[in-house]
Amino acid sequence: MSTKDFIEKDYYKVLGVPKDATEAEIKKAYRKLAREFHPDANKGNAKAEERFKEISEANDILGDPKKRKEYDEARALFGNGGFRPGPGAGGSFNFDLGDLFGGGTTTQGGGFGGGLGDVFGGLFNRGGAGTTRTQPRRGQDIDTEVTLSFTEAIEGATVPLRMSSQAPCKACSGTGDKNGTPRVCPTCVGTGQVARGSGGGFSLTDPCPDCKGRGLIAEHPCMECKGSGRAKSSRTMQVRIPAGVTDGQRIRLRGKGAPGERGGPAGDLYVVVHVGAHPVFGRKGDNLTVTVPVTFAEAALGGEVRVPTLGGPAVTLKLPPGTPNGRTMRARGKGAVRKDGTRGDLLVTVEVRVPEDLSGKARDALEAYREATAGEDPRAELFEAAKGD
Repeated sequence: MSTKDFIEKDYYKVLGVPKDATEAEIKKAYRKLAREFHPDANKGNAKAEERFKEISEANDILGDPKKRKEYDEARALFGNGGFRPGPGAGGSFNFDLGDLFGGGTTTQGGGFGGGLGDVFGGLFNRGGAGTTRTQPRRGQDIDTEVTLSFTEAIEGATVPLRMSSQAPCKACSGTGDKNGTPRVCPTCVGTGQVARGSGGGFSLTDPCPDCKGRGLIAEHPCMECKGSGRAKSSRTMQVRIPAGVTDGQRIRLRGKGAPGERGGPAGDLYVVVHVGAHPVFGRKGDNLTVTVPVTFAEAALGGEVRVPTLGGPAVTLKLPPGTPNGRTMRARGKGAVRKDGTRGDLLVTVEVRVPEDLSGKARDALEAYREATAGEDPRAELFEAAKGD
């Protein structure tokens, strides 16, 4: 039977059941007709023998839920031998389905074979048993690390990364076969996956154990890649690290991983960033931090203090009189780059510096200050609070 005849043949009509017939109804109709037209009961009757073959063929298709589903979908798509145009298209396109599908025939017992099997493989992800129609395979993801200076992490940087990954073997052009002619894996029929029943009315898929998920098996394994079709490849890539990354952050770069197979997309590249310390600046989220020493006189009397910024000109902050040690002030817009392109702030912490050595004039001045403030006790409130507990 030709592919065209196969699709055009109405198996429901052969068994005399409606299209929505249950499995039990199909089984009952088949048994009744099989008894009526069985060759043993119609010896020498060629028409009865032909009718029995049709009945058996119809039962092989409709009695198998999977084959029945594929048959119904194929009939809906290619019904009556003509392609059914989509909404809005006029007329019909009648052509020989046998020419379109390669003139395949059904195998004994009603199975799918030849050209039709190839088409069904494309429609239902089964693949043809005699073709190399396999699914594209996505490349592997690659993990790597990079170390940046503190400034590079804040401002962003383009760095070279040397990576090793699996790529198509050059010796066999990625086929795994030294002759370049692998065959489709018979276990998964080229899909690279096998179904695993879950018991809940649906199935899960696992990589095919025979072809390791490739969908192909090398009859003559390549000596370089041992039949895997993949070989280690090293390459250097210029990678742009965005501004504002933090230490330990993992960045995903889509499509920068290992190349795919059979037209499949490349994997992704994951870069873990390590950031070196800075001798002056620290970081707190999107803000930078810096500690600025000031003299006792500046803290007590107030004044203007110049503060360095990362990679830019210094800023001047006004120190109010009586500034205590450890107070933090803010220089807006002088911090790390945020995701939206704006910048955080520079947090400036005041550290009152006590001189280790005093000149004679400076000592005399402090002695005079101590005498002038002799009646003040900065610890009086501390002792009063301690008594109250």
